[in-house]
Amino acid sequence: MSLLTSLMRAGTSFQQATENRAAQKAATQANAGADVEKSAATDSDSVTINGGETHKASSKLSVNSFKQNVGQDHAFVKDTLRHKLAEYGLNPATRIAVSRKESGDFSINALMPESTRQQIEKDLDNNKAFRQAFGRLSVNEPTVSFVDTALRLNQAYGVSNSVLDQMVSENQQFNGLQDLAHRYDSLRKNAGATALEAAGQNRQYAFSLNTRA
Repeated sequence: MSLLTSLMRAGTSFQQATENRAAQKAATQANAGADVEKSAATDSDSVTINGGETHKASSKLSVNSFKQNVGQDHAFVKDTLRHKLAEYGLNPATRIAVSRKESGDFSINALMPESTRQQIEKDLDNNKAFRQAFGRLSVNEPTVSFVDTALRLNQAYGVSNSVLDQMVSENQQFNGLQDLAHRYDSLRKNAGATALEAAGQNRQYAFSLNTRA
């Protein structure tokens, strides 16, 4: 066999091997492409199904953010009352319930000398920061408590709440804490006293210190 013949046969074998590898590579790529398309189709179906679900606007409420806002006022009111107990030499474990009279002045219910109670009430009336924090708390805390409870029941048992549905707007821009508090307060004012008592609620807000739930 001449050298030229051997080279020609070697070249032919190399070309065939190259073509075979190219064909195998093309087949592999084709199969991979089919798998990708199949996977994409499956993912697309999943997105379509999930995207088709409708969620109530209440599921998008920022409850944790609401709790943080309420928590700041709650801490301020609590610290102010504790300082008052220390200022007048009272037992730091003294139980106090602070509410507002019809006149807007503060009323304290606690076991302490009458003169001391009246003086603390006067101090709180003259404390602008305390009045503002208590005012926000008296509206926001019941609202957040109601919303949080309603959402927990919905998540746990699938129970919807018609009052919550009335409070929440489809436009999330109008679902801030103040928006919800205003609507909730309006609904409570429109509700009769009997209905509020049946729901375990009271129109008059009271802040309690050193009391056990």
